[in-house]
Amino acid sequence: MATRRKNKGAYMISAVAEMYQIHPQTLRLYEREGLLLPSRSEGNTRLYTDEDLERLEFILNLARDLGVNIAGIAVILQMRERMEEMNRQMQGFVDYVRSEMLARMQQQQQGVTTGLVPMRPPVVVPPTAKKR
Repeated sequence: MATRRKNKGAYMISAVAEMYQIHPQTLRLYEREGLLLPSRSEGNTRLYTDEDLERLEFILNLARDLGVNIAGIAVILQMRERMEEMNRQMQGFVDYVRSEMLARMQQQQQGVTTGLVPMRPPVVVPPTAKKR
């Protein structure tokens, strides 16, 4: 397999097929199945970015090395995307908690006393007259 590329290139289908020793029809099939989504030039030529090539390498690893079929690859890619989104959400939550904790610690150092959860003042309910 090709090594990772650092530049921001866009590769035509014939170059990608040659780099990865696959038939161009395989790339078209992956596109039809929604596994790859290359951009298009003004002349409607498929252009594969470095991100597309990384995704293709993952797909080929699943297909060639692990024997996963196209339907399985689609499921794995979908699960991978969901996990990445959940990871982003969790990181956002961790960042929020961290910033809140730092803000509370700074408030405590400045002499402002607050709890982790804001407390409301107690509600006093007047006693009611008993019925006879």
